[in-house]
This record gives sequence, structure tokens and C-alpha cells, in this order.
Amino acid sequence: MNARCKAMERGHSSPQAAWNKTRGQKCPRSAFTGLDLIAVVSACVILVVLGQAARMRARSQAQMKVCQNNLGQIGKAVLEFAHENGSKLPGALQTQSGDPWWFYKEQVKIHMGLTTPSSEEDRAFACPVDRGYSDPGPFCKNSRFDYSSYVLNAVTLNGAPNIAGWGISEISEPKKTLLAMEWCAHAPLSWHRSRTGKANAPFYCDAEGLVVFVDGHAEMIPIYYDGFNAAYTRDPIAGYRYRYSGR
Repeated sequence: MNARCKAMERGHSSPQAAWNKTRGQKCPRSAFTGLDLIAVVSACVILVVLGQAARMRARSQAQMKVCQNNLGQIGKAVLEFAHENGSKLPGALQTQSGDPWWFYKEQVKIHMGLTTPSSEEDRAFACPVDRGYSDPGPFCKNSRFDYSSYVLNAVTLNGAPNIAGWGISEISEPKKTLLAMEWCAHAPLSWHRSRTGKANAPFYCDAEGLVVFVDGHAEMIPIYYDGFNAAYTRDPIAGYRYRYSGR
């Protein structure tokens, strides 16, 4: 109902007088204070932070998936090599000058469709978050390590458990025995769920690394560290679901 009708109902003698009276009144307005502005800005900042965190998680998960798929392919290639070589895994006797735990790549890469000399372009051997740790820069960009983020369970140093040159049938627990892994698992460090950020020190127990087992499955596992010796120098204590030795 408009102002003129209301004025007549209230007994105003002149509708125009009522109209003039209502026209002179100001409508109430809700004030937007500084506190309101702070609240809006704070809400926007929170939304941006949450959005960035979600994007970072999604990116991290995607990088882990790439790395896990790489190891799955490498595991398959190593096993194909074995099937073509009397069921024997790559071993210590090689024509390459490098150590077998990384120059195994030269023996198995053909099974991944790589026929050219190793290079930084070998994406199936490159972890997206490889940050190296022994030499400056990522392992997958270093010719010394044959451009690979991944090593075979073939460390032939004195006393180190390994399966270099083993027959597949000699390995008693394929689903528990490591076949290949990220370089950082040797430390151990983690490239994916790191407690040290992007720093490569200190090594710590239960650093999570991606590995592939002799049965072909790849997963993220915690790596045992005794506080003194590199992880690959011994099998873990009871309670861990992996080992380096074949028996």
C-alpha cells in the first residue's frame, strides 16, 4: 500500500501533505564498516589458501602417480630382460663402466622402447621431483647416473644384500623382495612426503619411497634407517614389509 493510501486511512486531511511528509524522510541504510571489510578480505584469503593447498595436493598426487607408473614399467622391463636371459636378473658383470645398480638401465631400456643413447629425455626413468642428493642436481639429469632416478636392487658393495644376477626362481618371496626403487630410498630420504622439505639432510627412519617388487607391483613404503648406515646396507628390522636379500 502506498503512502497516499496510508495517509487517508490515518485521517490526514490532505493526501498531498502526507506525501510531502514521507518524501522528506530518509530511508535507513546498513553501514559497511571496516570490520566488515576485514572479514571479507580474510574470507577471500582463506579461500585462496585452501585453493592453493588443494592444487598442491593434486599436483603432488599426480607426480607420485607418474613415479609409480615409471617404476611399474621399469619392473616389467627388468623381468622381461630376465625372461630373455635364462631367468637371470641384470648382474655385476657388465660391459658398461658404471655400477650395475644404475647402469642396469642399458640392459633393460630396450624393453621400454628406448633404443637411442640415454639422455635427459628418457621420461620413464625420470621422477618429476628428483632433487638428487649425492651430486648437485637431479639424478635423471646426470650422465654419471645414466640419466635415471631409479636404481636396481643390485648394490654389489661388500656385505650389501642384493639380488644382482639372481635367478627369478631363487628369490623366495617375490612380493616382499625389492627389485628397483627411487635413489632417495638408499639414503633414506623422501622426494614425495619429505620431512626435510627440499633439503637432503638429515637421513631419517621411515622416509617414504616408491619401490617396485620382484612380483611387479609398485608402491610407497617406509624405509628403515638405523641412524648410521645407508638403508641399502642391510635388511630392515622386523615389522617392515620389504627386504633387499633374496632369501
